[in-house]
Amino acid sequence: MKDKQQAVINRIKVIGIMVFMILLIFLVTNSTKILKNPTDIFIVANGSLSYEEPTEGYVIREETVLQGENHKNGMVPIVSDNQRAAKGEAIFRYYSNGEEAIVKQIEHLDEEINIALENSGALLPTSDIVSLEKQIENVVNSMYDLNDMEKIQEHKKEIDAYISKKTKIKGALSPSDSYVKTLTSQREALEAELEEGSEIIYAPISGMVSYRVDGLEEVLGIENFDYLSSDLLKGFNLKVGSTIPPNEEKGKLVNNFHCYIATIMNSERASVANVGDTVTIRLSTANEVDTNIVYIKEEDDGNRIIVFEIEKDVADLIAYRKISFDIIWWKYSGWKISNAAIIEEDDKTYVERNKAGYAEKILVKVLRQNDTFSIVNNYTDEELLEMGYTEEEIAERNSLKLYDEIILH
Repeated sequence: MKDKQQAVINRIKVIGIMVFMILLIFLVTNSTKILKNPTDIFIVANGSLSYEEPTEGYVIREETVLQGENHKNGMVPIVSDNQRAAKGEAIFRYYSNGEEAIVKQIEHLDEEINIALENSGALLPTSDIVSLEKQIENVVNSMYDLNDMEKIQEHKKEIDAYISKKTKIKGALSPSDSYVKTLTSQREALEAELEEGSEIIYAPISGMVSYRVDGLEEVLGIENFDYLSSDLLKGFNLKVGSTIPPNEEKGKLVNNFHCYIATIMNSERASVANVGDTVTIRLSTANEVDTNIVYIKEEDDGNRIIVFEIEKDVADLIAYRKISFDIIWWKYSGWKISNAAIIEEDDKTYVERNKAGYAEKILVKVLRQNDTFSIVNNYTDEELLEMGYTEEEIAERNSLKLYDEIILH
C-alpha cells in the first residue's frame, strides 16, 4: 500500500516538474518579447544631416581709406558710422581753428531751440523726425548691459548726432517769423563759419561709411589673392571677434554688397574643396550665409588657404577683421533613419519594414550619411531600369514611406 502511494507521489512530482519546465520556457520565451528594447523599431521621419567644421577667418573687403591734410586736428563725422553715402557726398570734416568756442555756441543754441519748441507747442512729426527718433531709441536700447566704455562713447556720439539733426529739422519747420526760426538761422550761420574754416572730405565713390580703420585696408586687397599666406595672416596677431577701434584721423568707404573671408585649413574635407564650390557658413550671429569658394592656395606644410565670397550680412562684418565661423560643407534634408536599420547586400542598400508583424525588405537610396544617421529615399523608376530591374519587378516593388516602422539590427 505504501509502495503504491509513493509511486503516485513520484508521478505527481514528475508531472509537476514537467509543468514547471514548460511554464519556465514559456516565460523566458515571451519575456524576451515583452522586454524587447523599443528602439528595435525606428519610425521614418523628416530630418536633416550636415557636415560642419569650426574655423577662424580674416575679413577682406573692398575699402577706400579717406584722409585729409588736416587729420591731426581731429575729425567730426557728417555721415554716421555704417550709413551709406553717395558719390560726392560730404563724409566728415576736420576741426578748424577756434572751433571749440563755436561748437559751444551751437550746443547752447540747440538747448534754446528745444526749449522754444516745447513752449511754442508740438509740431506734427515728419517722417524724418520719426525715423531719427527710432534710430535714437535703437541706439539707447543697444546700450543696455554694455560695460565697454569705448562702445558707450561711440553710442553717445551717435545719439548726439541724431538729436542735432532732429533739432535742425524742427527748426526748419518753424514759421519764418518765429523765435525758433531766428535761433535756427543763428545756428546755421555758425555751422557755415565752421565749414569755411574746416577741411571737408567728400566721397569719391558710393559705399558704406566706416570710421574703423585698422591699417590693413591697403594690405588685404581683393584684386588678386596670391599674396595671401599663413605667415602673413598669422603675423597680424589679431584677436578673434575683437572690433576694430574707431579712428580719429581717417574714415573709409566700404563695398557692403560683398566681401571675402580667408581661412587656413588642413582638414580632410578642406583638402577636397574646389574653386567654384558653394558652401554655407554660420556666423557668430547664428545667421547662415551661402558662399562661393573663389580662391584656394596650397602651402608646403599641407595647409590650404581658402577664400570665400559672401554677398549677405556684409554690413554685420564691417566692425571686424578676424572672426570665428562654422563651415557647413554639406547639408541634406529628407527621410532620416538610423544607420542600424540599413542592410547592405550585393552593393545595394535595404531596410526592413515592419508590416503587421512581418518584415518586408525594401531597396533604398542613401543620399547622405554620417556615423549615426542617413538620409534616404526611394529609387525612381528610371534609376531602377538603369540598374537592370524589369518593368514587372518595378511595378511589384515595395516603397518606403514617411512614418513607416523599420527594424533596427
